[in-house]
Amino acid sequence: MSQLLNLAAETENPLVPPIPELVIGFLAFVIVFGFLAKKLLPNINKVLDQRREAIEGGMEKADAAKLEAESVLEQYKAQLAEARHEAARLRQEAQEQGAALITEMRAEGQRQREEIIAAGHTQLEADRKQAAQSLRQDVGKLATDLAGKLVGESLEDHARQSRTVDRFLDELEEKAEAAR
Repeated sequence: MSQLLNLAAETENPLVPPIPELVIGFLAFVIVFGFLAKKLLPNINKVLDQRREAIEGGMEKADAAKLEAESVLEQYKAQLAEARHEAARLRQEAQEQGAALITEMRAEGQRQREEIIAAGHTQLEADRKQAAQSLRQDVGKLATDLAGKLVGESLEDHARQSRTVDRFLDELEEKAEAAR
């Protein structure tokens, strides 16, 4: 028997397990695999699906946020361009109003200057007439006094005196005009 055991021991390959152990191991594997497939695999798939949905939802939200940000950026750019255009228009209007105001003020200044010059000419003419009248009276008085001394009679009569003075001054004006 010992020889039989030796022979059996020699015929058994240590790398190949015996058939009953293989069958029991295979059945145990199928039972454990079936249990894991029924209980653990659905939970794993559920978690993986949730993660995939969260990732896809996050990406969709990120894409939506990106599109919204781009839309807002375009709106801001459009508003900025509109504001720049409005500022340029207001600047142009202000320049035009300033130029119109300057023209208006120059015209008003010119009108006031003309009024002042006209008033000055009027005042100058009035002063000249008053000075001529005063001079005429003074010259008339001196001429009457001198004529009275030369003639030897008094020219105190006012009407006679005025006629004499006027005649004398008219002769002087005629001589002055003829001399020109």
